[in-house]
Amino acid sequence: MASVDTKSSKLDRVLAEQREYIAKREKSYREQSLKLYPWVCGRCSREFTRVNLRELTVHHIDHDHDNNPSDGSNWELLCLYCHDEEHTKFENQVRYGSSNDSKHKPATHNPFADLKDKMKDKK
Repeated sequence: MASVDTKSSKLDRVLAEQREYIAKREKSYREQSLKLYPWVCGRCSREFTRVNLRELTVHHIDHDHDNNPSDGSNWELLCLYCHDEEHTKFENQVRYGSSNDSKHKPATHNPFADLKDKMKDKK
């Protein structure tokens, strides 16, 4: 049983070190990005104040959390919802491939093509 306890304590130590490393790294680039950019979501334009600032996240454009240039060129501020959506799109692209692989034809149906004529009949 001692070997199970040893493995468990080693795993706990490694996980704690990883959490500490992530927290330090995040604090560094988060603080920098909040100084560089206005507190507005880059996608939905929601504005943030000190009260709700915890809901504004730093997104790494290239998805590499270790790529943190001091000029902020790999960061964009996104609200929690837009950040989740961005990562979902990326995961789907990795899983299913890029949508650029096949050429999509533009839609040709125009539902309002004869709207003016239909409105004349309503008078």
